[in-house]
Amino acid sequence: MVVLAASVINKTGKALVSRQFVDMSRIRIEGLLAAFPKLVGIGKQHTYVETENVRYVYQPMESLYLLLVTNKQSNILEDLETLRLLSKLVPDYCPALDEEGICKVAFELIFAFDEVISLGHKEAVTIAQVKQYLEMESHEERLHQLIMQSKINETKDVMKRKANEIDKSKIDKLRSDKGRMIPMPIRLDNGFNDITSALSGEFGSNSGFGSSLDSDTFSKPKARVSAPAPTKGFGMQLGKTQKAAQFIESLKAEGEVIVEDVQQVIAGPSKSTALVTDPIAVAIEERLVVALKKDGGLENLEVQGTMFLTVQKKEDAYIRVQIETGANKGFQFKTHPSIDKELFSQQNILGLKDPNRPFPTGTPSGVVKWRMQSRQESLVPININCWPSVSGGETFVNIEYESSKTFELQNVLILIPLPALREPPIVNQVDGDWRYDSRKSVLEWSIVLIDNTNRNGSMEFVVPPTDSSSFFPIDVKFSAVRTFCDIKVASVNQTQGGNSLKFGGRTQLVVESYQVA
Repeated sequence: MVVLAASVINKTGKALVSRQFVDMSRIRIEGLLAAFPKLVGIGKQHTYVETENVRYVYQPMESLYLLLVTNKQSNILEDLETLRLLSKLVPDYCPALDEEGICKVAFELIFAFDEVISLGHKEAVTIAQVKQYLEMESHEERLHQLIMQSKINETKDVMKRKANEIDKSKIDKLRSDKGRMIPMPIRLDNGFNDITSALSGEFGSNSGFGSSLDSDTFSKPKARVSAPAPTKGFGMQLGKTQKAAQFIESLKAEGEVIVEDVQQVIAGPSKSTALVTDPIAVAIEERLVVALKKDGGLENLEVQGTMFLTVQKKEDAYIRVQIETGANKGFQFKTHPSIDKELFSQQNILGLKDPNRPFPTGTPSGVVKWRMQSRQESLVPININCWPSVSGGETFVNIEYESSKTFELQNVLILIPLPALREPPIVNQVDGDWRYDSRKSVLEWSIVLIDNTNRNGSMEFVVPPTDSSSFFPIDVKFSAVRTFCDIKVASVNQTQGGNSLKFGGRTQLVVESYQVA
């Protein structure tokens, strides 16, 4: 099949949106589209028209036509399949099927046509995949969002400092009022240390604050109790009341994870936040989407990867990155518009089109992306098999995993949905750990690490009689330090002079969606 052009036209043959896929002149394409309305018969039920040179495959859409222009040697069945897919995409992006509505989303439709048809041939994609490709992350948009969030956080910090200053001034005023203090509300925010220090100096070590915990301090689905830690020198501690403690114990009995955020007020931001310390850092990240069939076999495997470059100083930003790639069969690569594509395709070097321009500094920049789709089951990192069977008024469920030798999987979590149960399931055997979430009615099977020592594992549990479909879909989550794409950085060199620069980096594979259904 060779598609010459895909268009949305009106009854007169005027193209509202048109995408050309082969090397033809614009006048030739416009002539073919203008001739189409004269060839369409009134009242006929055909979906295609043939001339001496081309075939028109079309579908009416209210007052418009969705039209494919193909050569006469193309497979009519593939033509109709492509037309059917495009006819579902157009209403998704343009609810109002008129000339004004089509023109408003012209660029979105052109991009969608490009994802469905490549060089005149239909791609093996679904509607969901086309939408996902068109929503790929924009570095510029993410940078803008980070800047806006930074401004918001800065404004909040200024507001908190002003509020603390007001509280301090009130305390100083009351301290000077006849040497005694009138009771007033105390702010327990980031100024907690300053206020408590002032009060400690005024009253000594025998004064304190009372505290209470209400039901709003528990968030769902994971309950979190936030309370300021007791300050040194205070007689009364800020802690849980007996009623709150009983409530927390009841949540734990129901399977909730209780995180007691005791040091949140005084400790401030977490010190475990990862910081980029290398002068030049290269991060390789892949996101994995896998759909497995519950009866066995792979429905779809998709990998989307990105290489991020972070330069700390402007003097180090005039660089070129030499990368090494293996066979990488089935992978499609796309470089950032500012990257010299010819240099990348011929020498595997990532450099800007203008060598006198520096790379952005202080923030990660996506320089190259890749994606791969496959139905080859041997590529799957981990297979899950679930075998429910009813015996003696109970359902015995045996579930097992089998891991590929290619990856070492970290923090593996297998989530098995269960019917609503009054009591947790009876687990007879498990390789790893398990936990029952009664709120979501999900059995969580966790394995910290899967490597060559435990490529296979199983679990058996018992529940009341239930239909086997109740245990699906099974969701799987994990991470790995190896990626599907064989790509790595060999060296980072200065644009002028070619001196080698020190660099660091990380590689990570994460699961976006991994489901057995």
